[in-house]
Amino acid sequence: MRKFLERAMEKVSRMNDESIRGLLRVLADENERLDAVLDSMMDGIVVCDEDHAPILINKAAERLLPLSQVELFDAPLWQSLRDEELAAFIEMALQGEETIMDREFAFDMQAGTRILSISITPLVREKRIRGTLIHIEETTDKRRRDARLRRAESLASLTTLAAGVAHEIKNPLGSISIHVQLMRKALKGRAEAPLVRYLDIVTEEIDRLNKIVVDFLFAVRPMDIAPINDDVNLLMRELVEFMHVEVEDAGIEIETSYGEDIPPVPFDKRYLKQALLNLIKNATAAMPSGGRLRLSTAKVDEDLRITVSDTGVGIPEDKLSKIFEPYFTTKENGTGLGLTLTYKIIKEHGGDFTVKSKPGLGSSFIITLPIPQKERRMITGACPDDADCTAGYESVVEENP
Repeated sequence: MRKFLERAMEKVSRMNDESIRGLLRVLADENERLDAVLDSMMDGIVVCDEDHAPILINKAAERLLPLSQVELFDAPLWQSLRDEELAAFIEMALQGEETIMDREFAFDMQAGTRILSISITPLVREKRIRGTLIHIEETTDKRRRDARLRRAESLASLTTLAAGVAHEIKNPLGSISIHVQLMRKALKGRAEAPLVRYLDIVTEEIDRLNKIVVDFLFAVRPMDIAPINDDVNLLMRELVEFMHVEVEDAGIEIETSYGEDIPPVPFDKRYLKQALLNLIKNATAAMPSGGRLRLSTAKVDEDLRITVSDTGVGIPEDKLSKIFEPYFTTKENGTGLGLTLTYKIIKEHGGDFTVKSKPGLGSSFIITLPIPQKERRMITGACPDDADCTAGYESVVEENP
């Protein structure tokens, strides 16, 4: 097309009106084709001029970016962005004429967290920078797939090690515990206080190791999930009643919000209760100076959403993708298996488990469980010869899959 235009420009002075109109039609058709290509792209494209004002924005960019339409093409791009962090990044990159590849930003939307990857390259023509090209790609699903793959690989590696750990650790611990009890009997009545205290410490450490092994085996052992239709709101109220004394003693205020339009959902009460208890205990540990714990349920589209939020210390961004991995913990005495177990329980229920967190602002753990939908299936049969009908008959079957 470029060579065609160059040849046309050379001959334009010799063209008559009809030839010029034909050339304009060709250019208009080509321009429409390019617009269609840009608007059909899944990725966002923004082109800015030398003053950093947008001169081209495709539909994907309008959908992905938090844009304000006020003076969109009359001011630098960053002035039209509603997100302060993204606006500061765009301003720095455009004014610095930098090339930046795959810088990721997370945006909290009503439907969840959206992750955008943004690349910025100078637009060079005739060895001069004539503007900027900005490429926007949504990587939310890719990030989730990568995280799920890492978690699945971690759980698979745990399964391989389970039998060896059970044999190599649990059996010797039992033997040590028995010999500690024999030492207590042998020293009974003549043991000095320091010896008794040392034996108490050994016993505590044995119990702690036993708990680690039990959690480990629970994480790798197949779960006998037996879901039945039950009331999630009732389970949440039971948990609040069970935990409120411990939570309030820690100076933490409990807030609850239960959706009223939530139908019965199939879940195994034992396991889901354990998963939620893990989240509540983690939230409590994240607020050592007190704070607010919020528990909520809601029906979102065709899913049930359970949220456990705290106003605690939050999780650094570089650790956010690792918290579901076995043995990763930020606690001094944590086993690193609590969230791994919770993740496994939710996946066994066919649900999803995500987290949103910012250091100093707290964390929100979100459990999503599918709500079974009634299907209406039409079964059509031929009309019997002796029946008084013209087209056939239908029966409607309603069932819960």
